[in-house]
Order: sequence, then structure tokens, then C-alpha cells
Amino acid sequence: MKASTTTVTGGERAAAGSLGLATGALENREIASRLDEVAQILTEQGANPYRIEAYRRAARTVRESSESITRVAHERGVEGLDELPGIGERLARSLYLLATMGRLPMLERLRGESDPVELFRTVLGIGTTTAARIHEELGIHSLEELEMAAHDGRLERLGIGAKRLAGIRDALAGRLGRVRLRARADDTPLPDIAEILDVDREYRERAARDELPKIAPRRFNPAGESWLPVLHTRRGDRHYTVLFSNTARAHALGRKRDWVVLYVDGMGGERQCTVITSEHGTLCGQRIVRGREEECLARDRLARGGGSHRS
Repeated sequence: MKASTTTVTGGERAAAGSLGLATGALENREIASRLDEVAQILTEQGANPYRIEAYRRAARTVRESSESITRVAHERGVEGLDELPGIGERLARSLYLLATMGRLPMLERLRGESDPVELFRTVLGIGTTTAARIHEELGIHSLEELEMAAHDGRLERLGIGAKRLAGIRDALAGRLGRVRLRARADDTPLPDIAEILDVDREYRERAARDELPKIAPRRFNPAGESWLPVLHTRRGDRHYTVLFSNTARAHALGRKRDWVVLYVDGMGGERQCTVITSEHGTLCGQRIVRGREEECLARDRLARGGGSHRS
């Protein structure tokens, strides 16, 4: 899979700067190119045809638009992008990220280039060591999840002081504040435990049978080997992209083929969760969703009491 080689010229950077946007903001042709690349990679990885066509249609809309997508994103936010022909809420969020930040986390994952540590280092107040701890100890992969952790106490528990934390919150608010549209991602509940565990089961079974396409992750892969299986699957109106956890902690603990990261793209935006094999307590040896252990335990108790099947 060949990464896009389009670049932003000096004039384009100046134009973006005059709009108050990030230096990496892209023009319509470049945004369309990224969307086409998503569609191409999704095709190669066997994703849902309707999802593929949605990205192709969005690319055509952007390419043919007489308006600057960057200007629409800056002046009217995600809601303005949602009003473009053939662009729904999910794609509007993607367009906003591409237009204002010049990057799309989903595309980086599909390319095997995702590096949350490098991403977090771009946030004012977060250095390399803290970025690595946030990713490895908290299991956070995106700026949206980082923002949630900055407000729910998790960053404080890492030892980040009040003044520094306030700066991180302000920086994230500036980068993410206008991405909100109707239902916020953090207000939208994750799918229930049974659905997540079913997707986890599908991924591990198909990976074990060597049925899935593989990508070559950039991190912890000096030989450039295509070893990381990727699954695209769907449950209802939710699209899942699923991979083994390619993190330093997973490698160090020998869990790189046990910890499974699921990216859930639903109407409230993209969410992420990790499924692991429990090593302690009542659920020892069972698959659980990290951070939702109490729900997993309640489900197990219900299964035991009702005699129903457990994943």
C-alpha cells in the first residue's frame, strides 16, 4: 500500500495561516486524495462495500466542490461540512480533521503508521516520557480519549500537576472543540459487552486461521514485516476496525497476540476499547473489556445464574 505523497505548498500554508488554521491544513485536491486512499486500502482489506463507496463519494464531493473545504471547516465547523452533498456526520468529522490538522488517524492506522506517542507529543505540555506513559499505562490512542482522560482524573493520577493539566485541557479544547456535532463521542455509550466480545472472538478466530489481510506497523517492526492482522466488520450501524495491540507494554509482557484493540465508528464518533484475557479473580482466563471489568463480572454472574452461554 503506497502512502499518498501530496504535500502542502508554501502558499497553501500561508493561506491556512490567514484562516487561523493548523499549518498542515490541506486543499480540496489533497483531502480528496486522502479519502480515495482510505477507500483503496479498505477495498484491499476487505471492508464493507458501502463504507468504501461512502469514502469514494466523499472524495468526489470534495474534489468537485467550488468551496474550500478548509474554509468551510474553519468558518462553519463540522455542521457546515455535514451539509455538503453526500457527506454525513461521520465523514464530516473526518473532513474536519483533514482540513484543519492535515491528518486522519483512521488512515494512519490503515497504513500501519499510527503512533499515539508522537501524536500526544504535539500537545502543549506533554513531552516524550509523559506521552509514552499516557499511551502505555492508560491505553489511550487518540486526542479525543486524551481529552476525556484530562477531565476524568486519569492524567492527575499519572502525577500531572494542576497548572500543567489546565494547559493540556486548553490545548485540546482548541484543537478538538469545534469537532463536536450533536451527540458527543464521549456522551455516546460504547456497545454492550456481548457485542464487543463477539467482535473480539471473530477477530482472533480469523487471525488464527490466517484469513485476514496484514499490515506492516511502523512501531516495533524494524524489518518492515507485514505481520499485524486487521479486521473490518460491522454490527448494526457500527463499523469496527480491529487489530492486536502493537504497544511497548504488550510486547514486554508477551501479550501482543492477546490484547485486541477495537475502534468503533458509530453515530457519536469513533471510540476505542481493548479486550484482554483476565489474569486475576473470578474472571481469570476469560476475555474482558479493559476498564469495564464490573460489567464483565455482572455478565458472568448473570450467565452463571441463567445458564446461558459465555464468550
